[in-house]
Amino acid sequence: MLNAIIRFSIRNKIVIGLFTLILIIWGVWSAMHIPIDANPDITNNQVQIITRSPSLATQEVEQFVSYPIEQQLMNIPDLIELRSISRFGLSVVTAVFDDDVNIYFARQLINEKLNEAVQNIPEGMGTPELAPISTGLGEIYQYVLHPAKGAEDKYSAADLRTLQDWLIARQLYGTPGVAEVNSFGGKLKQYEVSIDPYRLRAMNLGINDVFNALEANNQNTGGAYIDKKPNAYFIRGVGLLSDMEDIRNTVIRKRNGVPVYIRDVAQVREGSAVRYGALTYNGEKEAVGGIVLMLKGSNSAQVVGAVKEKLKVIEKSLPKDVVIEAFSDRTQLVNRAINTVQTNLIEGALIVIFVLIIFLGNLRAGLIVASAIPISMLFALGMMRMFGVSANLMSLGAIDFGLIIDGSLIIVEATMHHLGLRKSNQPLTQAEMDEEVYQSSSKIRNSAAFGEIIILIVYIPILTLVGIEGKMFKPMAQTVSFAIIGALILSLTYIPMMSALFLSKKPHTKVTFADRLMNALQRWYQPLIKKQYVSERYWLLLLWQYSPFPFFCFQRWAVNSFLSLRKVIMHSTVFCLRELL
Repeated sequence: MLNAIIRFSIRNKIVIGLFTLILIIWGVWSAMHIPIDANPDITNNQVQIITRSPSLATQEVEQFVSYPIEQQLMNIPDLIELRSISRFGLSVVTAVFDDDVNIYFARQLINEKLNEAVQNIPEGMGTPELAPISTGLGEIYQYVLHPAKGAEDKYSAADLRTLQDWLIARQLYGTPGVAEVNSFGGKLKQYEVSIDPYRLRAMNLGINDVFNALEANNQNTGGAYIDKKPNAYFIRGVGLLSDMEDIRNTVIRKRNGVPVYIRDVAQVREGSAVRYGALTYNGEKEAVGGIVLMLKGSNSAQVVGAVKEKLKVIEKSLPKDVVIEAFSDRTQLVNRAINTVQTNLIEGALIVIFVLIIFLGNLRAGLIVASAIPISMLFALGMMRMFGVSANLMSLGAIDFGLIIDGSLIIVEATMHHLGLRKSNQPLTQAEMDEEVYQSSSKIRNSAAFGEIIILIVYIPILTLVGIEGKMFKPMAQTVSFAIIGALILSLTYIPMMSALFLSKKPHTKVTFADRLMNALQRWYQPLIKKQYVSERYWLLLLWQYSPFPFFCFQRWAVNSFLSLRKVIMHSTVFCLRELL
């Protein structure tokens, strides 16, 4: 089968060229759309239910809120773990599902169960809400909102918080990939009705009367319409409170035909919610901060870029002396990680290309083998996007170019060796060149293919990992496997086609630097196998035998006799055993 693929590739060069071009286009497109992050997201597949009960102690939160929710969620399918945290005024229930469960389907199941759980929670003890669809690595962008220099006294902490909640956060919610925008710092603006209990008692009123009056007088109502031909008049009652004066003029009750207003029993003023912390800018002035949470599974680089573009638009609608300043940007970490990977990959590729050209002794052969590196990488990137593997330090950092070019190197080297054995001094025709490439490739291809398959088998245990270990190391194994599979496909199709097309058809008689180096190494290495050295030399031989340099240097020699490298290892092992005995 492998021989048939090689023969088809050599005979149909245009078809293989078109397939290679399609592969390159697909890989480039995938590289532009693949999720990019600094590290793999190891967060499990979970849904959180948050319930706020400001007036309840921990015991009541556990008994009346957390427990009823847990009871309703017990029989949800594919549920792995269910845990809860109950604190003063807060209940957080976490449901962990299998990794293969769709997060939106899991949230739908929980939402259906919450409708039943609400009936078991006493009224006034909070309403359960689902947490945003984000993960522990979802905090991709953090910023601070503060007055410009010279305008510190112009804006209060409440003013900044109002700008954050009602102007900035609401516009950021429309950004693709943003799950939620959390605000912190500043003062949450409120209208306070400070009741005078003595006046309230003098009017023979209770505090519930004030509550009911504010609730009943703060709403709009509809009154259908009046039909008067040829017109229809729609009726609506407008009663929403718009400012503090409306609150003061709200009627609580009438006594003997005289209305009692809120202003008669209370003071109405601007205030703020109870604060449990604050945020300062450079330790000088209070400021307001925001955290942008990314939707689970989104591309962090693209989402941060969209957030930055949105903030530029938002800044135009802010007062000129209010500044939005970023202090945590995920793209900085991502760019450093990706730049590290890119630098290592580029340097490694250049070193491999240089060594190939030097030791192969043929520029064309070296470039043909080296061209398999970027194409294999593009194939790996395309497969990564198809299987949802993000590009990060773990997934890309494990790529080994030596593994990628191994099969291609053997094909090209075998072809050059086969051409060197020809006794004719006449240049080859294209048909003869095609046959030479096929004969040389078919002889060595099975052994090389099995070698690459064995390397793939090594990564199977890593691919079986689950949980946190699987999310951490599976991307590495998947990426390396994709690259090796791509290199294997190229060595069967692209490399034989390129060898038949671009390798020199003229007889090769000139002794190159690589030939002289190989001959010198053979003259020095072979006597070491035949002679017995004293024990001091034995350790040096072991070090030389099992270092990677001789294996690489003698690869050309091994191809020349197909099995000579295996014989060298066998003879060296026999010599070492003899020394030990």
